[in-house]
Amino acid sequence: MFGINGGELIILLLVVALVVGPERLPGYAEQLAGWVRQARDAARDARRRVDDELGGTDVDWEALDPRRYDPRRIVRDALLDDPGPRSARPPGPAGPVAAASVATLAPGTPAPFDDEAT
Repeated sequence: MFGINGGELIILLLVVALVVGPERLPGYAEQLAGWVRQARDAARDARRRVDDELGGTDVDWEALDPRRYDPRRIVRDALLDDPGPRSARPPGPAGPVAAASVATLAPGTPAPFDDEAT
């Protein structure tokens, strides 16, 4: 959090306590607690509104946590995902690409892009 370790945080809190003073410190602590409460209530309200807008479906908030984002897992799952049976297409070129041009390609080379077919 902000690159501050435990020792630095304690020193900062002591400096704040000395600067603010013991008379005003409880009032500032109450203000901070109020702000935290307001932020928590705003987050809870936003979550409730999202649930209402989605029509009552349960949203798995844990799955949407950005700390759980692992691009390696996403790529692995996408690569291992079985797309199912392929459709039976007759062999040969698709569209206006000539059969001779497709036959001259090396194995594993993708067919040339045909911008008129799209």
